[in-house]
Amino acid sequence: MATQIKFGTSGWRAIVAEEFTFANVRRAVTGIARYVVSEKPSGAKVIVGRDPRFLGETFCAMAADILGAHGITPLVIADAVPTPTISYAVIRSGADGALNFTASHNPPEYNGIKFSTPDGAPALPDVTKKIEAQIAGLGDTAPAIQNSKIPSQSLDPRRMYLDRLKELVDLAVIKKAGLRVGFDPLWGAARGYSDSLLTEAGIEVKAVHDHRDVLFGGHAPEPDDHLLEDLRSQMNAMKAHIGIATDGDADRFGIVDQDGAFIQPNYVIALLFDYLVESRGWKNGVGKSVATTNLINALAQHHKVDLHETPVGFKYIGELIKADKIAIGGEESAGLSIRNHVPEKDGIIAGLLCCEMVARRGKSIKEQLKELFAKVGSFYPVRENFRLTPEVKAKFTEKLGNDPTEFAGQKVVEVVRKDGLKLVLADGSWVCYRLSGTEPVVRAYTEARTEAGLSKLGAAAKEWIFQ
Repeated sequence: MATQIKFGTSGWRAIVAEEFTFANVRRAVTGIARYVVSEKPSGAKVIVGRDPRFLGETFCAMAADILGAHGITPLVIADAVPTPTISYAVIRSGADGALNFTASHNPPEYNGIKFSTPDGAPALPDVTKKIEAQIAGLGDTAPAIQNSKIPSQSLDPRRMYLDRLKELVDLAVIKKAGLRVGFDPLWGAARGYSDSLLTEAGIEVKAVHDHRDVLFGGHAPEPDDHLLEDLRSQMNAMKAHIGIATDGDADRFGIVDQDGAFIQPNYVIALLFDYLVESRGWKNGVGKSVATTNLINALAQHHKVDLHETPVGFKYIGELIKADKIAIGGEESAGLSIRNHVPEKDGIIAGLLCCEMVARRGKSIKEQLKELFAKVGSFYPVRENFRLTPEVKAKFTEKLGNDPTEFAGQKVVEVVRKDGLKLVLADGSWVCYRLSGTEPVVRAYTEARTEAGLSKLGAAAKEWIFQ
């Protein structure tokens, strides 16, 4: 029986040689090709790109052949390329979509496919459902490729994307401040992007993990606290003011302060929101997923701008960017983009804007966060994953259907069901539960106004799952 190929919040991902096989890739790409033809029967162009993972070049060549056989012109990017660069290339080239072979921050044994629509945004559920239906209609195998092909064309979007970043980021401010920057692309697609842009502008930057390694050092290419020790060492050696990192396809960011402290993404999004209002005067709104810190809610109220709370999945933030409803939108899982930019997560611009913010304000990120708390109050968020047995999962799933009136000894003042179950408590703290669609895991997001309150709320959140 053929693998059921499902596109989740950010495409289809699977383990290479288990489900991510040549046969299943052919089925997935054929399904995408048939969808594109159903939308545009002739003259369609689709960009084909990849991150540096194992067999990426082979998968791109296969995809180009399949697209060409369906009368679609493949625009193939030869080198590994960041996901946000592909997004920008779709918009600039007027392509009818993009097919990107990447598993983003997943471990090296994974690969995946992201599909972007002609607006450069991640495909919304109505599109992915149509693609899944096309794939399902193929049965166990995709048909053989016919000889009638449209040859692929080459595309190199690196320069136009970097030129766009020059328009969005004040590199002169960074240079004037004499900022020293450590950079960790984690062997990923941002190599030669963030560092080259800063170097061209006369800014001192030194990179680690600046070569291709399809095993990403033997772990997930995720710019998280415990994987950034080499970046910290480089920062210490050069006395850097900030460290910036990106994941495998450069759509996620990691930020390290000058003292080596990791700044969690919730805080980075809030700080940059406050900074963009201050430095750009953008007061059109802010977007955040339901699981992202309410520090952003407090800042929206403080700056008197509209707050848009979305389900988890950056495609929903992307829709707000396209409509110019927000200055910045982000998710606690380290994805953000800004006004007049791509409707896709961009870990490169996140890091560069943090450099600009530190340079212009002349203060460390922790100092800026302390000032932010003084302005609108303190917020302490955390996320934990809990594995569930089938029995516990069944019982907990049933429990999620109810609306509790009390939680952790407090009154529930609001129940939010945009995505999972979010309970807002009387003191402004909250808990949000989301069941994984791919594994027996529940994600529990908690946020309290004090660190002591977070510890208490986190314990209550865990107990509620298993009681």
